[in-house]
Amino acid sequence: MIRVMLIDDEEDALDLLEILLKQVGNVLVVGRFINPIEAVKTLSQTPVDAVFLDQQMPGMNGMEVAREIRRMTPHMPIVFTTAYAEYAVEAFEVQSMDYLLKPFTLERLHNAVGRIRHSLSSPAAPESHEDSPLIQCLGGFHIQLPGHEKKVLPWKTKKEKELCAYLIHNAGKSSSTSAILEAIWPGYDLKKAKTYVYTCLSYLRRSLAEHNIPIRIHKANQGFVADCEAVQIDAKGFEQMLSQYPYDTRLEKEWDTTLYDSINLIYKGEYMEACDFRWAEARRMEIQSAYVRALRKWHVHFRFQGQIALAVNSLERILTITPDSEQDGRELIRMHLEMGNRNEANRVCLQLEDAVCSQLGTELEEETLQLIRQTKVNALRQGS
Repeated sequence: MIRVMLIDDEEDALDLLEILLKQVGNVLVVGRFINPIEAVKTLSQTPVDAVFLDQQMPGMNGMEVAREIRRMTPHMPIVFTTAYAEYAVEAFEVQSMDYLLKPFTLERLHNAVGRIRHSLSSPAAPESHEDSPLIQCLGGFHIQLPGHEKKVLPWKTKKEKELCAYLIHNAGKSSSTSAILEAIWPGYDLKKAKTYVYTCLSYLRRSLAEHNIPIRIHKANQGFVADCEAVQIDAKGFEQMLSQYPYDTRLEKEWDTTLYDSINLIYKGEYMEACDFRWAEARRMEIQSAYVRALRKWHVHFRFQGQIALAVNSLERILTITPDSEQDGRELIRMHLEMGNRNEANRVCLQLEDAVCSQLGTELEEETLQLIRQTKVNALRQGS
């Protein structure tokens, strides 16, 4: 039995939702409120598995309530029930489980309850332990110190950092001295470069040991290898999770947003972003391409399932990574126009024009230009 709380400033809406939930079955309404402030106070004292929440309410709007719930119970499933499609993107930003547009059908509510039930039955992700530091390769390169979430390993020199990143990039594989020299000290005097390698290795080993980071660097096959089995590498986990989503479209109905949310949480930016490691470029492109392909597949799936907030979010994420992607930009503009979000559609138009024309110095495709003109005409008509 799922225990749910209902929050809506209209009694009729609460009555209808409670009736439909009874028809879904195995759902117990443990509280219903027209005052969101009272609902938040009660939530801290009442066992609740999920919250159904309206957006437009006096006192606190739905987004404010959702953020307060997130502060109190970070993993509480939240389902928005509202007549306003324009809040879909913001709803996803507070990690809502679903977004039901009124009037919604019993089948649509059934799907939302099913997602809640699935999230409650899924095993919780294992928490990271203090003795298992995290190596961040997405969005830069940092090694989190054990037991200190916000402290990272300091570097004596930039080359020490790059050597460490290179060995982790090839974790478990031997890197010959010549390969290291070519990657990190290209064009240097050979004798001096070898001295730099051994000096940086000495610094690195000492630093890892002093900070209790369980990365072993040892000689192997005329080179050096980093044993990273006792640490977490975000890029490795990210690639493994990307490989889990189904390429077979026959499996699309079995998809779950849990994997989508987890992958997006891990991705903090490009592989070795802003580090200027030329040897990392190939893997950077591979990871980025795989992520964009996955987001496009998810977009199609979410749109087919009527999960508009997630469909929009997946396109927004693509354009953050590849802002000059006109195909994805056009699709996002059309979605915003369908939802009546003309301001958002115009914002995407301006972003595309800037990315393609100003940044790349090229012309927009004719299909894109026609869509932009249509968006501007609609905006003028709306304004008049």
